[in-house]
Amino acid sequence: MKRTKMYTSAEKMNASTRIAVVIPCYRVRDHILQVLSKVGNCVQVIYVVDDKCPDNTRHFVLERTADPRVKVIFNEVNHGVGGAVMKGIAAALRDGMAIVVKIDGDGQMDPAYIPHFVMPIIEEKADFTKGNRFFYPEHLKAMPAIRLFGNAVLSFLAKASTGYWNIFDPTNGYIAVDARLLKVLPLDKIDKRYFFETDLLFRAGLMRAKILDIPMQAHYARETSNLKIHREMVRFIGLHLLNFTKRIYYSYFLRDFNVASLELFVGLVLIGFGTIYGLAHWGGEEPAVPGIVMISALPLLAGIMSLLSFVNFDVQQVPRETISSRLGVREHSTAKPGPA
Repeated sequence: MKRTKMYTSAEKMNASTRIAVVIPCYRVRDHILQVLSKVGNCVQVIYVVDDKCPDNTRHFVLERTADPRVKVIFNEVNHGVGGAVMKGIAAALRDGMAIVVKIDGDGQMDPAYIPHFVMPIIEEKADFTKGNRFFYPEHLKAMPAIRLFGNAVLSFLAKASTGYWNIFDPTNGYIAVDARLLKVLPLDKIDKRYFFETDLLFRAGLMRAKILDIPMQAHYARETSNLKIHREMVRFIGLHLLNFTKRIYYSYFLRDFNVASLELFVGLVLIGFGTIYGLAHWGGEEPAVPGIVMISALPLLAGIMSLLSFVNFDVQQVPRETISSRLGVREHSTAKPGPA
């Protein structure tokens, strides 16, 4: 009952806000029509992106839906889920959409949550919202164990690589983004495969955009995932390390140099010195004298304390103010929302 009340309120408030939904499609033919039927009146345009799907989703949707809001985009070459989403986002920006929502076509993401995702953006309480399937523990019973473990590991890596220490479930593809923010992001540099959600967070983090987690429940049935977890895990770890290095360099050395920059630099130097000195003098047959031990141990301890201070500073730097209102004027529409 509560969700229905919020949904009705969102529809009234969104009468002049152009909201678009992007749905990448690859082997989701059995679920796509049901997903489309659940997209509510607060959405003006639905971009169905057929990423060269072998099931010919493009013609399937065009032949079986009469919803005038649906626009089908066909990729001549398979770009991957990230590439398909970027294609839909580009179309939404060209059409003057104010907010772009991305959901999957496999039925795991309930379109009824869309008002919950867009309201913080409309009220300028966030520039970017994303789903969090871990907010309600009772909802996790239906999630496969491998996903629980994978998301726990990837969430910590994502916190470090994006700088958003306050979020969880970074691979959640249910997102909504203010178009004013999207216009200034380098969309052509965002990963085209399954890492694109986290890469988008990384790019938003460099812009100091404010992100909110939206509690949600995913629906797991017999849908087939195209994600090969074992193959992508190694790639994800490498990309997280790359983005972490970029973020630290951009934020603490290129754009700014502050106390945290000194803590990081001094901490690394001390740890490096203590480690090298210890390895050089503790490897002999004779036991190391106390003085040598202290010369190695003290820099190590001081370096660790310096790095912990840096991490504490970094955690406190999570963006707390929205930036989209300073980036441009939001697009509006005088047209009435389309049918459900």
